[in-house]
Amino acid sequence: MPTSRPTLPSLNRRQFLTRTAQLAGTASILGCLPRSWAATAGSASDAPESPNINFGMIALTDCSPIVIAHEKGLFKKYGINSTVTKGANWAAIRDNLSSGSIQATHMLLGMPLASTMGLAGSPKKPMVIPWLLNRNGQAITLKAEWKGKVGADPKALKPFVEQAKKLGEPLTFAMTFPPGTHALWMRYYLAAGGIDPDKDVSLITVPPPQMVANMKIGKMDGFCVGEPWNARSIADGIGFTSVTTQDMWKDHPEKVCAFTEEFAEKNPKTVKAVLKALHEASVWLDVMDNRAEQCAIVSRPTYINCDQKIILGRLLGDLDYGDGRKVKDELPMHFSKRNCNYPQAKYAKWFMSQYRRWGMVTGAPDYDGIAKRVMRADLYEEAMKEIGYAHGGTDNSPETLFDGATFNPADPEAFAKGFAVKSLKG
Repeated sequence: MPTSRPTLPSLNRRQFLTRTAQLAGTASILGCLPRSWAATAGSASDAPESPNINFGMIALTDCSPIVIAHEKGLFKKYGINSTVTKGANWAAIRDNLSSGSIQATHMLLGMPLASTMGLAGSPKKPMVIPWLLNRNGQAITLKAEWKGKVGADPKALKPFVEQAKKLGEPLTFAMTFPPGTHALWMRYYLAAGGIDPDKDVSLITVPPPQMVANMKIGKMDGFCVGEPWNARSIADGIGFTSVTTQDMWKDHPEKVCAFTEEFAEKNPKTVKAVLKALHEASVWLDVMDNRAEQCAIVSRPTYINCDQKIILGRLLGDLDYGDGRKVKDELPMHFSKRNCNYPQAKYAKWFMSQYRRWGMVTGAPDYDGIAKRVMRADLYEEAMKEIGYAHGGTDNSPETLFDGATFNPADPEAFAKGFAVKSLKG
């Protein structure tokens, strides 16, 4: 008797051609995936929901993690097709993120808070911070004619402020965005010198790359901005550094990678893929031997558009204040070490305490609720767990600044109310 065989379903010609096309299409799609995608994603279900990401950035040294992750193919490694778009100013960056023309961005830490809270002219649009890009690396620059008259102590500025005020021509200081980091560093610095930033001087908003040009033509007497523009003012002979922001607050948080809350909720795998790439870029950036290459890349016209030698000096800790003081900076800008990237809730609370101090909010804000909503440690921790990176976790320790004031994250309202110079509302 003949041996029986399983009966196979018969296919007509049309079915056969359809099935063949389907298999070929699947193979084609798989062949187009990045070579390392299978190793990093694990399965199709782990792929980014929105792989095409346009990143915003401003011409500042601390855009480097995003630029390096893009230029070295690290975003691609994790399934992200990245483009990088330079913004004209921080308000444009905020608006482009809100509208969806960019999906992730280099941003001042205070901006997602301000947008979520709808304060200081920011349209209310909830945003999240799952990643801190860097620590340190900003400074307060004063005009060159004050060399030898004003050093690191802002109290030395007060006589000049009072004289200008009597003449009806208050001194002008610039920052980059009203509720942003540079605005708060400038306010904190002036107030530590007994100067009320809302009553004694004029505060103006100037985009970072335009700071040097505006000081050159006499539009302001000082400014706070990120590097390389403080170093550039010294190279151009128009200003000097009074203090760096790390002089004011050691290892302070600075820029972030931000997303709208809506995008993060709809695309958590995309966000985590971005964080994984930023982690690799940040570790690379903190190898000091890589910093010359970093500067060669980020100095290009597409990004910062500044002489790479001017960018490199302060990244290496070679800190020339421009007034005769030269030191080896123990805390230059860094991108990964010392638990740099963890989105600590206490930092959001510090910023909100300053919004409260300067009357940007009426009454005490919801410190805990807003900090939890904006600082998305859950996304950070999940992403780092998936790549096996052991981070430093939550840090709720107090922080002491250069004026001797200590911020206790457990009581930010007391910190806001504890200053002699303040403008509380409600």
